[in-house]
Amino acid sequence: MKIFARTLLILCGALILSETLWADNSGRIYGRIFTNDNEEYEGLIRWDKNEVYWVDVLDGNKELPDKNRRDAKKYGSGDREREHSFEIFGLKVGGSENYWPDNAQSGIRFGHIKSLEALDDDRVLLVLKSGIEVELTEGSTDIGSDIREIIIEDNKQGEVELVWDDIDRVEFMSAKSAEVSKFGERIYGTLTTRRGDKYAGFVTWDVDEVLDNDEIDGEDGDRSRKVKFGRITAIERYSSSGATVYLKNGDQVVLKGTNDVDDSNRGVIISDPGFGQMRVDWDEFDRLDLSAQKQSVTYDQFDGGRKIKGTVHTEDGETFTGEIRWDNDEEFTWEILDGDYRGAEFDIEIGLVKSIEKGSTRTSIITVLDGRTFRLRGSNDVDEENKGIFITLANGDIEEVDWDEFEKVEFSK
Repeated sequence: MKIFARTLLILCGALILSETLWADNSGRIYGRIFTNDNEEYEGLIRWDKNEVYWVDVLDGNKELPDKNRRDAKKYGSGDREREHSFEIFGLKVGGSENYWPDNAQSGIRFGHIKSLEALDDDRVLLVLKSGIEVELTEGSTDIGSDIREIIIEDNKQGEVELVWDDIDRVEFMSAKSAEVSKFGERIYGTLTTRRGDKYAGFVTWDVDEVLDNDEIDGEDGDRSRKVKFGRITAIERYSSSGATVYLKNGDQVVLKGTNDVDDSNRGVIISDPGFGQMRVDWDEFDRLDLSAQKQSVTYDQFDGGRKIKGTVHTEDGETFTGEIRWDNDEEFTWEILDGDYRGAEFDIEIGLVKSIEKGSTRTSIITVLDGRTFRLRGSNDVDEENKGIFITLANGDIEEVDWDEFEKVEFSK
């Protein structure tokens, strides 16, 4: 009996020790990549350097259907006006013309995607979990030959780096591997802006570094320094040309001279599962406090989107309930509203929005499901440049509400 008990203790100890070598990868992008030369790889995926979690956004442009233009002419104000005038010696030359945009900026969180097929050098076909098919074209380095890198940590062969021309298709799925990634865990923390606003979530630094084995670099006097994020407790804006980096061992160092730590920084992004993501430039950044990652958002928590539904209220007291096409563009819950709020740029997933209320001709008040509100401006999603709100009623009729008439929309789940 004593021998059995000792053996059991040894086995339990070994099990506990072995568990320290494993990680919770439930929040990581995972899938199977098929290449054009018939190779197949499966494992954790790092997409364009800075997308590694299901909450991260694949950016692109989508073509606007001709139907939207026809509806605008039939029910709304028709084509939009575009100014193409200029002044010379105080005189205005030219005027405006009607136009219909061919495409619109778009994006989707990776968790909604079932598969991705590379159609050509700058175009992909996405099949979502809901069965919806979406075609996106190059709108960033996420799609096409300008992509910075695609790395898959194959479960058998280890790390494999691919370029865009290698990709045939990608099938996404929940992680089957619990092995610790060589790149480390996702950076998590709380960002404070210079206006005092705080946002907590998964961090993307300089639109580049996202995992705790990634490095922040800069000049410390006459020396070049590289510090892994896993050693850092906080980063604080020192000036337009530098940052103070606080280390876990109690040391601190002022780094300068690179885009990681000065006003050439491309932005600090916080991905918040409660609304989407926000981004600040260096001029608005004050401090980032790093902390232990909270519970991951898993692949199973995304549904692939569905038609937007709700009730639109006008200033005249009319209400229209049905399927909604917002800004004559967004019609699915996976799509994104964008705008600026207190010096930060916001991308808010429509499926996480409870209501939108017109604040003025230039602003809207967005209330998300957890009760937080953001007064956005600076985008046709939320101001007088809005291309119209189209509601398909239960009987199939279509109503259009112009921004001048719009008061509020309440979305249904």
